[in-house]
Amino acid sequence: MKNYSKDISRQYHIQVANGEVGRYVILPGDPKRCKKIAQYFEDPVMIADNREFITYTGTLDGVKVSVTSTGIGGPSAAIAMEELARCGADTFVRIGTCGGIQPEVKSGDIVVATGAVRMEGTSKEYAPIEYPAVADLMVVNALVSAAKEKDCEFYTGVVQSKDAFYGQHEPEMMPAGYELINKWEAWKKLGCLASEMETAALYIVAAKLHVRVGACFLVMANQEREKLGLENPVVHDTDMAVQVAVEAIRKLIKEDR
Repeated sequence: MKNYSKDISRQYHIQVANGEVGRYVILPGDPKRCKKIAQYFEDPVMIADNREFITYTGTLDGVKVSVTSTGIGGPSAAIAMEELARCGADTFVRIGTCGGIQPEVKSGDIVVATGAVRMEGTSKEYAPIEYPAVADLMVVNALVSAAKEKDCEFYTGVVQSKDAFYGQHEPEMMPAGYELINKWEAWKKLGCLASEMETAALYIVAAKLHVRVGACFLVMANQEREKLGLENPVVHDTDMAVQVAVEAIRKLIKEDR
């Protein structure tokens, strides 16, 4: 496709050029998390800052690694992965926040997503809806191993990916609320662990690109626990999820050697 960038050596949206990122990339949503994550790298350097996409590159155990923010939702996350892959990246770990769905999933816990419900629009422009959004097994195993080493409370399973944040939290206010409410009840009955906004798109884009991807999240809160009158503080500190992601990358580097 035509490169619309003013500098055609750089990808149009993320403004990164070949050789400026490692094959291993951590993908937060919030651009402000990039600097925090990069502090776990050796000798991190900011490579690019354009729109919602900020990229730092450094090393872990002598291997080049990067972190690139994706912004909110599937469209920008897909753009980031597409353009990073064109620059040589082939292994991705999304780190973000989510809202718990199952009552046992508490604020501050970590969720490792083995798969995602494709209740968003981006993945539908990549693959028929029958195709599942699943993580790479090697990446999932690395995330699980890292979470065990960090001795944190964590869960593995399917998450729900959506497009409308307020559709989740105020479905009764939406003209299509009847559908949102009925599907939410279905996800609960199916054991869906949490809700977030990027994973299904990333998992499907990764399948198209033939690259590896997995995801881990901090549970910020759980509206189902709130409904049941259970303790439900709001937790903002993503550091444990970041540590799990970074340690998982280290494990993948070791395995790939």
